[in-house]
Amino acid sequence: MVAQTRTAGQSSPKKLRFRDKLVGKGLTTDALQKKLKQLHQELAEMDQEHVDVASLHAVRKDLISTTILLHKDRGVKAYTACCLADLLRLYAPDAPYTQNELRDIFQFFFRQLSTGLKGADSAYYNEYFHLLESLSTVKSVVLVCDLPNGDELMVDIFRDFFGLVRRDLPKKIELFMADILIALIDECQSLPSDVLETIMAQFTDKNAKMDQPSYRLAVQVCNATADKLQRHVCQYFTDVIIDRAREEEYDEVKTAHDLIQQLNRACPSLLHNVVPQLEEELRVEQIQLRLMATQTLGEMYADKHGMELVQKYPSTWTQWLGRKNDKNATVRLTWAETMKGVVINLPEMRKEVEDALRLKLFDPDDRVRAAVCKLYGQLDYETALHHVTVEQLKAVAGRGLDKKQSVRVEAFKAVGRLYSLAYPEIENNDPGAIQQFAWIPSAILHNGSINTDVKVLAEETIAEYILPLPTPPAASSSKGSEVDEVAWTDRLLLTMRHLDDVSINTLYSFSNVKGIRPTIFEKFVAVCIEYNGGVIDENEDAVTEKLTVAVKTTAAQLSEPAKAAEDLQTFAKLNEGRLYKLLKTCMDVQTDLKGLIKARTEFLRRLEQSSSSIVGTMTVFLRRSSLHIVNQTSIPTFVKRVQKGFEPASVAYSQTQPSANQSFSVYAAGNSEPEGRAQQTAHAAQLWMTYISKHCPAMYKAHIGEFSKAIADERNVRLVEVCLQAMAAAAMSDPKLAPSDKRTVERVVKFAMESNPRHAKFAARLLPHMKNAEQLCEQVVESITDELEDIDPEKLVAHIAVLAQLALRAPDAFEQKSDVIMSFLVKQVLRSVPDEDEMMETDTDWLEDAAIPLELKAKILALKVCRNRCLAHVESETALDIAQPVIRMFSTVLQYEGSFSADDADSPWARARLRLQATTSLLHLSTVKKYALEVSKYFVPIAITIQDPVYQVRMTFLDKLISFLSRRRIHPMYNIVPFLSVHDPELDVKTKAQAYVKFALRALPKALKLETFEHNFIRLLHLLAHHPDFAIDVNSIPDMAGYIQFFLELVGTSDNIALLFHIAQKAKTVRDAESHVYSENLYACAELAQYLIRAYAKAKSWNLETWPGKVRLPPDILRPLPSAEATNKILKTVYLSEEALSWLAEKSKQPNEEKEKKPRAPRQPAAKRKAAGPKTNGTSKRARTGKKRKQDDTDEDEEPSDSEMDEDDKENERAVSSPAKPEESESSSEEEADGEKKDKPATRARAKKQAARAAKRQAQAAPSDG
Repeated sequence: MVAQTRTAGQSSPKKLRFRDKLVGKGLTTDALQKKLKQLHQELAEMDQEHVDVASLHAVRKDLISTTILLHKDRGVKAYTACCLADLLRLYAPDAPYTQNELRDIFQFFFRQLSTGLKGADSAYYNEYFHLLESLSTVKSVVLVCDLPNGDELMVDIFRDFFGLVRRDLPKKIELFMADILIALIDECQSLPSDVLETIMAQFTDKNAKMDQPSYRLAVQVCNATADKLQRHVCQYFTDVIIDRAREEEYDEVKTAHDLIQQLNRACPSLLHNVVPQLEEELRVEQIQLRLMATQTLGEMYADKHGMELVQKYPSTWTQWLGRKNDKNATVRLTWAETMKGVVINLPEMRKEVEDALRLKLFDPDDRVRAAVCKLYGQLDYETALHHVTVEQLKAVAGRGLDKKQSVRVEAFKAVGRLYSLAYPEIENNDPGAIQQFAWIPSAILHNGSINTDVKVLAEETIAEYILPLPTPPAASSSKGSEVDEVAWTDRLLLTMRHLDDVSINTLYSFSNVKGIRPTIFEKFVAVCIEYNGGVIDENEDAVTEKLTVAVKTTAAQLSEPAKAAEDLQTFAKLNEGRLYKLLKTCMDVQTDLKGLIKARTEFLRRLEQSSSSIVGTMTVFLRRSSLHIVNQTSIPTFVKRVQKGFEPASVAYSQTQPSANQSFSVYAAGNSEPEGRAQQTAHAAQLWMTYISKHCPAMYKAHIGEFSKAIADERNVRLVEVCLQAMAAAAMSDPKLAPSDKRTVERVVKFAMESNPRHAKFAARLLPHMKNAEQLCEQVVESITDELEDIDPEKLVAHIAVLAQLALRAPDAFEQKSDVIMSFLVKQVLRSVPDEDEMMETDTDWLEDAAIPLELKAKILALKVCRNRCLAHVESETALDIAQPVIRMFSTVLQYEGSFSADDADSPWARARLRLQATTSLLHLSTVKKYALEVSKYFVPIAITIQDPVYQVRMTFLDKLISFLSRRRIHPMYNIVPFLSVHDPELDVKTKAQAYVKFALRALPKALKLETFEHNFIRLLHLLAHHPDFAIDVNSIPDMAGYIQFFLELVGTSDNIALLFHIAQKAKTVRDAESHVYSENLYACAELAQYLIRAYAKAKSWNLETWPGKVRLPPDILRPLPSAEATNKILKTVYLSEEALSWLAEKSKQPNEEKEKKPRAPRQPAAKRKAAGPKTNGTSKRARTGKKRKQDDTDEDEEPSDSEMDEDDKENERAVSSPAKPEESESSSEEEADGEKKDKPATRARAKKQAARAAKRQAQAAPSDG
């Protein structure tokens, strides 16, 4: 064969010139090494194509003699190995040795390499390099495959090489080794299992990375021989997995699956036969195997080669995706945890992946739901923007309401982190980022408004991700690295642009701006200082008790009250003065942003050193007690943003405009901040300043001068309004803050006399607190009085707004002209009849503030003047003389459903506005002890306002009612009014009422709770007896029962159910104070209540025992019966109709069915006070989009507004010590009862007549079907 490689025309074969003997006696090592070196040099230079192999025979034999191969000298053996490698090259393709000789030669080769080659600086490195190069290029090493026991030799070669390559050898040697190993694998008939295990071992190393030579060598070899190794690799894993799984040695199986993952990252082509095997594992019953296969395939799909895998093995992909529904939760959890990489690396499969993950957001196991939420929180910004749909992110945000805390935590953290990542792009007005992420704060805040547990997480998310405090500059940083206060405030304003009413309201509550100061947190710190770590000089028991109460009260405001109480006690025992000082700094409304950050950081650092276990609780304490969202540092930026959003007066935003007209569009053209965006930012700043003015004007202390300058810009209507309101609020909280410079005073007086009602109102609110206030107010009142008779409607509205303020805040000045003013308001304003030509043709029953005609605005403000005048004269002897006509007037408006007489032809929307103003004014007056009894005569019409046909009237009335009730400013009997909302067609009315009751039940002490709810149960029955809808026929009994059932569901407990039953029984031992007809109604309600209480107790498995105590029934509405005989007769008489009893019997058979699943039977419209349903033309009876349903944000005293704003309430509190509470007495005390003055009876017939008239008007106002 050698002869065939030579061609004619070539030079004659070259013969070996070396003739020396290599074997013989007396040959020294140096001489032998010199000869071998000479021989190697000559052989290396010889060309395989031009060599006379016959001349090589002599050295061929000498080189394999044992004296040389087993020589002790390393150099001799190194040169010998080189010479033998050269001979194999020159003799190729035929080897000049026998198989046994070849075995010895190759063993000799690799023994020299493994023992001698230790680095580039090793002795004889060039010779070893030559040897490897020869084996690599000539491929003579493949002869090993044909040798006897070649498998063993091959195993040794692989082991030697993988050991050798770890010695940090040059890259070239690594390549030679790879070539040699690849050649061996390619030529071998069957790959020894030990060889495969040696290769696989390189991938199981903990440090298996591409910077590791052995791992790199294994990767090279595997990728080059993938076609040959695939079958062997598959068999390898099959043997390991099946054998170990059968013996339940799952650690070994796990190692095998980890190896598959490692191979997939480096040599995916090796695993083509392994993937179907993994698919089979997904189907087996053994949970551990399914678990490992699920994880392994998930990692493989998450790799950069994942899409190729999906396309090549579609059935495996389908089967793996199906593990989302595995019957074992741990498998589903593992599947969810591996999906992160799939979401990132398989954008082509987004729809399938998202559909699967969306299902898992509702998995029965909370760990799976939490894992899916966590997955989205780990995505990078680009992936979340381009490869996740908005709907999917909203579904994740929805898990913020999950029943499990762990899921809620991950959901909030996920969407919060994504918003934090996206904020720079949202700030840059990137439409994609805005659409994808700008909704997140609103969703978080919506969730946070649901319940206390969720609120804590929402607060934390807002504070950490949405509106974080700026990072304090490092101590080593330069002086230029200051806190960016403007950017902090602008982030709040930008976030506000994408919030709706509910979320804005929730954000307000998180800001800690609203609240009575000192707050419970400040009181706690004060008590801690007094406690002095337990070292108390005087009144030790009293101080200790104060601390206990303070801890309990404060802990109730924090998450996990029990743990919080322990931590607060621990904090009090620390008794570190520096911590107290830092806390007080954080809570001080005058602390600026820099001071807050510095104090907060130091507080937490010191606390970590003192008692790390309470840091979590005290962090929440800080968040609840400090102004971390907005503080006095924000005010200058707010003013600048309002100033920058200047618009002409005709289009300027106003608090009186409907929110529908103030949409915060998130898109804008161009890169610079467009005019529309500036308007939105200005509106958000205005909202915050309005809120601060209401609830924490002390923040303005350092900015009065700035406000004084701002109101000079009279063209900027909104800026003037905001700054006037702020100055007025600051002056009301501290008269020393009122501006006194002549120019500002003149401007304020000028605004009070102008035609802008907003400016005029706030200017009038400021005037009584300025220098020479009495003179200024008299001047303004006199000027307005002189202009009343001949004035345009717009200016009249502004003047009446001023009078409404001065009647309350400067009564002496007002009274000088009160006769003229009141006469004008009653005769010319309230009694004025609108021209038919000027009446708006509309079928709506409600107009938003901006659309209200000037004439109606004047009427609403005139009612406020009347109310405020009453409030201003609380302390005077003539208070009742002033108030009684006003109270009667308000009741007349309620009696005629928004009109002053039965003949008035006011439009539906005008009547709705006047009804609302009248009823909220009565609520205001009921806060005054002198007026409360007089107002209580009209309790029924006030109460049933919550069932007004107009949604906005119901909602605003309920807001105001809850505001008074939560501050305990009106009689506890008003606590039964929210229960009348049970049948409201709008869920949010009922939900708000329900939320108040639940909160009050949770917050009130036991004794106060009894007075507020349980003892008022008799008043609820009495109210139902007087209700215009009262009836006990088959159509009405479900409604009557609904009110009582709603009360039981919210208030009833195993502890008080016997008391409620006792009260229901006792109702039949008294009579109604008005008439016999209402007494019978009361008895029917009492019987109905007894039936429902029995059924409710039975359904709850409560024992209905006899109430051991006595109950005092209210004598203002009830009278004792004349005799014991009358009492016995009433107790024996059944007042419920047969129809009602049949209905109750049927209902008791199905106690677990929900009452409102079936629609109620149609009822007579003439007797209903509940809100009307849709109109006959299919359009909604009201437009809700424009209604500001904000509990805190609604400016309740704006022209025209639904009710007086909170500042007026606070002003009144000085004159109101407590609401009048009609004295209670034992119902059996006939003498007391007879001594009561009886009210004018309101007959049932009259109630029906009123309801019929209301229904007739409604029918006239409604369009026909035709």
